[in-house]
Amino acid sequence: MATVTYDKATRIYPKATKPSVDKLDLEIADGEFLVLVGPSGSGKSTALRMLAGLEETNEGRIFIGDRDVTDVSPKDRDIAMVFQNYALYPHMTVRENMGFALKIAGMDKDEINRRVEEAAKTLDLTEYLDRKPKALSGGQRQRVAMGRAIVREPQVFLMDEPLSNLDAKLRVQTRTQIASLQRRMGVTTIYVTHDQTEALTMGDRIAVLNFGVLQQVGTPRELYEQPQNVFVAGFIGSPAMNLSTFNVEGNVATLGEASIPLAEEHVAAMTAEDNNQIILGFRPEALTVVDSSTQHTVPVEVDFTEELGSDSYVYGSLVGGQWREEGSDDAAAGQIVVRVAPMSGYKKGDVIHVTINEGGLHAFSKSTGKRI
Repeated sequence: MATVTYDKATRIYPKATKPSVDKLDLEIADGEFLVLVGPSGSGKSTALRMLAGLEETNEGRIFIGDRDVTDVSPKDRDIAMVFQNYALYPHMTVRENMGFALKIAGMDKDEINRRVEEAAKTLDLTEYLDRKPKALSGGQRQRVAMGRAIVREPQVFLMDEPLSNLDAKLRVQTRTQIASLQRRMGVTTIYVTHDQTEALTMGDRIAVLNFGVLQQVGTPRELYEQPQNVFVAGFIGSPAMNLSTFNVEGNVATLGEASIPLAEEHVAAMTAEDNNQIILGFRPEALTVVDSSTQHTVPVEVDFTEELGSDSYVYGSLVGGQWREEGSDDAAAGQIVVRVAPMSGYKKGDVIHVTINEGGLHAFSKSTGKRI
């Protein structure tokens, strides 16, 4: 087991004008499950491949434990990687696939069998050891790929979107298996995904990347409840946080027919560069439907209601228009999402008034995008 440290690690691809990973400073504790998350092109897979030695580190250093592995070849880094596409040998059985790396390393046959059977038992693969990959389901193949990593007993596991090829139900099932397995084994694990639901449910901590720059790192709860900038606020959470720019008049933020009272510290933190504007965010579950006579509400005209059994989500537009989803290039008015009681019966064209629950309002600087 070992810690992992990125010390201002930078990767610039040939002919690229900007780094794919830009001065990444990140420490992963011994035995921690850290999830690297971000949209496509954010640099998360590049950061993982830099640690694996599959991509060159142009600047900065990478440590596994106290050992600088920046210029060490991949085979000498004592890591094991699980890829998105399984990468199994089709002509080999499950047993042979799982033990192949150990065989190449010249390990004793009895020790190989012991490790393979132990890993197979952990992953519920014992009855499939003599099958070939074509006779397995997608989830079973992914478990074989994990078993191949486990038998090597590395210091660090690297997982690059290992669930992307699975159907929705199997993804949920497999992600719980991976998380519980990692906690049982206690091996330092770095897991890359673009799916923020996976990140929130699996990781001890989450590191959010965008355009190669680390935006925030913290526990799932910290990122959900205290996003440090507009990007993290809009990226973490499903459905996403409602975010838009409001005009500030005194201690009240207004947009269309919406008005939201602001705390004194939010107003005091505004600067001249903000031009009397503020970005406000509130999650769907932080809203309460109130009577239309209530002061300071956000009136929403219902477009449609999504019934999920235990929850219902109302998708609508701001009465009076002007709502623009922050971070979106779309000039059209964005949607506001409200979580309501199941089977509430709201129909297209209905107007509901909502207020923001105490502690549910997130405020960000218009000029910097940072939390205030």
